[in-house]
Amino acid sequence: MTLYKSKSPASDVEGADPNAEGNTRSKEKRTRSANSKYASGSRKMPKREAACTHFKHKAVPLTDKSMITEKERVKVVEEEIAAISLTTGQDDTRPNRRLTDFMFHDADGTPQPVEMLEVDDIFISGTILPLEETLDKKKETGVRCEGFGRLESWAISGYEDGSPIIWVSTEVADYDCVKPAALYKKLYGHFLEKAHTCIEIYKRLSKSAGGNPDLTLDELLAALTRSMSGSKNLPHGATIRDLVISWGGFIYDQLIGLDETSAETDQRFSELPVLAALRDESRKTAYPLATKMVSSQGAISAILKIGDGEKTSQSTYAGEDEDTKFARLLQEKENWQSLRQKKRQRRVTSSNRYYIKINEDEIANDYPFPAYYKSVIQETDEYIIFDNNIASSDLDQLPRSMLHNWSLYNPDLRLTSLELLPMKLCDSIDVTIYGSGIMTADDGSGFCLDNESTQSSSSSSGSQNTDGIPIYLSAIKEWMIEFGSSMVSISIRTDMAWYRLGKPSEQYSPWYKPVLKTAKLAISIITLLKEQSRVSRLSFPDVIKRVSNFGKNQPAYISNYPAVVERYAVVHGQIILQIFAVYPNATIRKCAFVTTLRDKMEKRNHTRLTVKEKLILKKSPNWNPRAAMVPVVSKRKLMPATITRLINRIWGEFYSNYSQEDLKDEDSLEVKTGGQLEEEEEESEDDSEEAEEEKIIAVEKVERPHSPLKPLKLPSSVREVKWDGEAVGKTCAGNALYTQAIVRGDVVAVGGTVLVETSYSEEHPPIYFVEYMYEDSGARKWIHGRLLRRACETVLGTAADEREVFLTNDCAEFELGDIVRTVIMVTRLMPWGYQNRKANADHDKVDRARAVDRKTRGLPMEYFCKSLYLPEKGAFFCLKTDTMGLGSGLCHSCKIKEAQIEEEVFKVNTSITSFKYQGREYNIHDFIYIGPHYFATNERSHITFKGGRNVGLKAYVVCHLLEIEVTKALKIVNAETVKVKVRRFFRPEDISAEKAYHSDIREVYYSKQIVTVPMVAIEGKCEVKKKQDLSALDSTFVFEHIFFCENLYDPENGALKQLPSHLQLSPPKESVVGDAAIRKRKGKSNEGENDFSGIESQEDAFPKKCLAALDIFAGCGGLSEGLQKSGATVTKWAIEYEEPAGEAFKVNHPETLVLINNCNVILRAIMIACGDADDCISTSEAAELAAKLDKKEINNLPRPGQVDFINGGPPCQGFSGMNRFNQSAWSKVQCEMILAFLSFVDYFRPKFFLLENVRNFVSFNKGQTFQLTLASLLKMGYQVRFGILEAGAYGVSQSRRRAFIWAASPEETLPEWPEPMHVFAGPKLKVTLNGNIQYAAVRNTATGAPFRAITVRDTIGELPDVGNGASAVSMQYENEPVSWFQKTIRGNASVLTEHISKEMIELNLIRCQRIPKRPGADWRDLPDEKVQLSSGDVVDLIPWCLPNTAERHNQWKGLFGRLDWEGNFPTSVTDPQPMGKVGMCFHPEQDRILTVRECARSQGFPDGYKFVGNIHHKHRQIGNAVPPPLAFALGRKLKEAREQRHAA
Repeated sequence: MTLYKSKSPASDVEGADPNAEGNTRSKEKRTRSANSKYASGSRKMPKREAACTHFKHKAVPLTDKSMITEKERVKVVEEEIAAISLTTGQDDTRPNRRLTDFMFHDADGTPQPVEMLEVDDIFISGTILPLEETLDKKKETGVRCEGFGRLESWAISGYEDGSPIIWVSTEVADYDCVKPAALYKKLYGHFLEKAHTCIEIYKRLSKSAGGNPDLTLDELLAALTRSMSGSKNLPHGATIRDLVISWGGFIYDQLIGLDETSAETDQRFSELPVLAALRDESRKTAYPLATKMVSSQGAISAILKIGDGEKTSQSTYAGEDEDTKFARLLQEKENWQSLRQKKRQRRVTSSNRYYIKINEDEIANDYPFPAYYKSVIQETDEYIIFDNNIASSDLDQLPRSMLHNWSLYNPDLRLTSLELLPMKLCDSIDVTIYGSGIMTADDGSGFCLDNESTQSSSSSSGSQNTDGIPIYLSAIKEWMIEFGSSMVSISIRTDMAWYRLGKPSEQYSPWYKPVLKTAKLAISIITLLKEQSRVSRLSFPDVIKRVSNFGKNQPAYISNYPAVVERYAVVHGQIILQIFAVYPNATIRKCAFVTTLRDKMEKRNHTRLTVKEKLILKKSPNWNPRAAMVPVVSKRKLMPATITRLINRIWGEFYSNYSQEDLKDEDSLEVKTGGQLEEEEEESEDDSEEAEEEKIIAVEKVERPHSPLKPLKLPSSVREVKWDGEAVGKTCAGNALYTQAIVRGDVVAVGGTVLVETSYSEEHPPIYFVEYMYEDSGARKWIHGRLLRRACETVLGTAADEREVFLTNDCAEFELGDIVRTVIMVTRLMPWGYQNRKANADHDKVDRARAVDRKTRGLPMEYFCKSLYLPEKGAFFCLKTDTMGLGSGLCHSCKIKEAQIEEEVFKVNTSITSFKYQGREYNIHDFIYIGPHYFATNERSHITFKGGRNVGLKAYVVCHLLEIEVTKALKIVNAETVKVKVRRFFRPEDISAEKAYHSDIREVYYSKQIVTVPMVAIEGKCEVKKKQDLSALDSTFVFEHIFFCENLYDPENGALKQLPSHLQLSPPKESVVGDAAIRKRKGKSNEGENDFSGIESQEDAFPKKCLAALDIFAGCGGLSEGLQKSGATVTKWAIEYEEPAGEAFKVNHPETLVLINNCNVILRAIMIACGDADDCISTSEAAELAAKLDKKEINNLPRPGQVDFINGGPPCQGFSGMNRFNQSAWSKVQCEMILAFLSFVDYFRPKFFLLENVRNFVSFNKGQTFQLTLASLLKMGYQVRFGILEAGAYGVSQSRRRAFIWAASPEETLPEWPEPMHVFAGPKLKVTLNGNIQYAAVRNTATGAPFRAITVRDTIGELPDVGNGASAVSMQYENEPVSWFQKTIRGNASVLTEHISKEMIELNLIRCQRIPKRPGADWRDLPDEKVQLSSGDVVDLIPWCLPNTAERHNQWKGLFGRLDWEGNFPTSVTDPQPMGKVGMCFHPEQDRILTVRECARSQGFPDGYKFVGNIHHKHRQIGNAVPPPLAFALGRKLKEAREQRHAA
């Protein structure tokens, strides 16, 4: 069978009849005028069922509402042919183009479905683009055309790729419909969903696509319901089953249309009974949705009746006349819009109403006598288990585990019922419930309704001796009941995780039985109501009576007396109401039983609580009473941080300035409920996982920051201004310069500061630093100034001192009369070094006292400035006072901008042998990078599964520059008009994935292919050498733009030969290293940094001495490993609290003194030993532990002056909990380890500092933690740079985004970010600053990079096979390394270690074995069947809770997921498990979880690196680590910064 790929029509069908257009009716309609420019020639079109006749030409007067705003880079034309000509493509006979921002409409401009062309003239308005999609969207141009064409036909392709591609045709061209206009999106979604359904059915029925053509109709509909349940386009007003059946005729006609081009051996769709059954069912129902929905136009609904469907034609709609066809299409449109309306107005359950809470005395008789929780086993604090996982603002992202042998109790340890806690977050909750139990991985099992209340269906869930972690929980915040099929499950949530409840402890079992019994009662009542033909006929008494007739063997049996049943239902009503509230059938949700039950509950004086519409997600300390009992494992206590007085003042003053109410308002994470949330989902184009990835991390903003980017033209004041003194010189334009002026009695001088009036009102009028003053030829008096931003107008927000201002490079010119008043501002350059800490603190204390005094006396505020702020660089630099306020008529900031502009000027030399482009010199015979999209094929990737997004992405194309082509006839020569002739060098991946796997990543092949490309295709410079000339690498991070060539490749026949000896590679003109190779659209230097971007490594000149480093929160040493290998640092001291991780650091870095202790204790001991007790604020506990250290330990601790560099990643557990306590916010925030970390920096004052954390560190608490961290470093006097990096772009096959903060002393050069060297898919990691400035630390590499992405196969492809639960700690490799990565990562290791795998329970192992061994496979590919375990239990193969909750959880994508050999690893976590947060943890071909060594390789740890402890400890060490290749890249930039400083 011929399938249709998502390509141009010309290449979409192989071997098909060139004139075939789907069916006979299609061919009749494909008539064109003989004189049409594109009428001649044949073309191949994708198969589809489409019919339209009797076209008439009409003018198209579009309404204003239909008009679409013109975008940048889009031209507007009136004629379709003109648009086709302006968007040239590789056309043979008939043009093919892409269509975006489009709308199909009738002659009156009214939007219409595409199928309406069958009964009316339909036209197009949209933007036409070339068919060949460019990866660089900035360079992509389109042409806008309104009301063109007249649609002749439509087609659906994409069956092979699994994603529908819609084509439409006019007389002139064929168009690939890419993206509809916003106004048309919802209407177009209907047709797109029908097309998507066709492809889903094709996948299920086609043998070539792995489907089963023998499915029954019920099996097919069940499979579709499961696979399509996550679609954002599908409305909630009808079931998926009903929609698919209503589209049956459409689907049938589309699929049988594929038979015409299928192979003879393929089974024909027209012969499949299931398709015929679907068609017949569609006819029988006669459009059932029409009878269910109430039309917005009653008259139309009355007349649009579809016929009885008794057509004899094979095509479902073949016999329809035009009126019937019009009625059917109009009815479809009406029903779809009605369903969409219902989706927007879908129920808001009880979220915005109220919640009826049970009173304890009402249910006391159903529970046993009071008892107290007793346990003698050691239990671990929940906060320890999850201390490196952030308490997410998205509750669905919290970790999920099972809890066995559990009990629930109140703060007095009295066993209590879960019923007393509302099932939703409500106001005025006065109940606190804690829990204890055995935590294990969630295996997806549930509880069988037919079994005893405490009997789990999982063999692993019912044992009292479950192998897991004994823990005690923090306060339970909410709980929920889920049910489906014959299963029911109850889950509870704390601030740290979700727990699905397994079998309770024997002691607690009597307290659990009433809850589970009530859940069974509610489900039984729902089942009873579902069986009624008319639910409304069954009243509350009727239901109670029927329940009382239940037999004693039924799970929901209560009593045979109706009065007893009614009393039970009413007093336990909150559980019943909540189960009904989430049931999808609206009729049952609103039945008489529910309303009567609610009324009866209120009459019994149950508490009525208001459900919060905006839920405040709080995380408080774990006050579980078990924490105070012995024995309990709670080593990691929330010890308040040991801090210096400076950190105490900065953070303490910030929180003391806000009342508790303010903090709640500012820092609460708001969660919308009901319709609002659904409306957002409706408009989302990507799935929720992708949308989450592409969120821009935003920090606090002010309403209108002032950001003048060009000279202001402000209205001049008529009030008196005059010069004070004579002219002192002239500007380059000949204007007289002055140093001082009098403005309404105030003296304004060069080097002074003024407040300026603007033409628009602002809360904070702008402040300018006066660079120079002059008078123009018209006697107007001007000032040239640089903008000073207040702290609140920077990324710091309100975290910094209100008196501090920051110099910027934003300049403006304004007249003296526009000055409001002068401002007192002093530049503050404090002495640097730990020796000056106390003197600076004393000076700061006096300064603050003076500021308070001035404020008390009502005097104007005095400002100070000590930093230059460059938001576009994400950095603060120390001031260069020798370039400020010179009064010479020259502005340092303007000079920098002019130099940057000059640097970017395009120039070609007279001999046309070299040119300057984007600040880079290019010469004939240079080796250059060309963007891959200039060589791209017309492939279109639809890979969206986790871990597969790199597939198909290309690295830059290495080329040899042969000739520069300049057209002499052109008057203007620029980069857009000049072309270059280059020789292409191929890469191994251009030949095949297998060749790439076996080749060095730096290898390229000479070819005879000469191409001409535009100048703008150039991305940078590189070198090509002989292999023996390359330097050896000891890291998987490649930082040089150097390749080697030893072979010649012929793309015509695929032959690869030895490079002939007479072909010599031209010697490089210059060394190409680091970012300088491709500094695109940027200046060469940053203000505040030395201008040494062109200086290369000076290994001989620079001393070999490395920075002495202190690694805090060191883990197993990933960050130190990479930094040391880069040659930048030597880690002399490391502090780590977890013993296994600390021991691992010792084993791998024996030269380092590893302190396995609490950092708070270490800092206290150091400060006491140095005599600085008065500057140390710590707890008595920290002081006692520090005093217990022996003299030798204390003597070995580092001292100020010995530490050059501090690095680390403070635990991020508590960030989201900051400011969210009932007690003093400041007293709780002291527990944050970030404070101790910053206190180390404050006390030691190292030359450099590096902080690593999760990317959301930037946005936690409205950015307050991030802002205060920056403010603290700036207060110390550091230069600071912040940004987010993707580890996958630095040589590992893993998506891992992390936030970093660099800091450098004023005497050093602030390191830049390392250049990303590998292609890696992902969003642009931007931080949105004030004034909507978006800053990205590095460029996104999805559109190209020097090297390809590292794949899963590159990383682990040669490792020997092992099984589930493999435990051999060491073994032989068995295979030689194949890929470049494998050879590098092995290093000198001769024995393979840590190739051990977590053992899965039997049920999960069976599931793993049934997951297909193909890319993107996960739980959704499991067959819907039951399996028998070795224990005899029969359980569901599909974890029952997944399909029942998939719609709310982004389809649980990736759970039980298998990796793709050609893709990448997901983010490495501390506990890989198939039901975990990152569930894609199965080997691509073996039925097991990834081994410890495989996870270590995904992080870039060399094979010789050792890990300590059990398998859980080892996974934890790897998951918490910074990838060493990323650390190596950062170390290279640190080393470069030091070299630049030395060269200065």
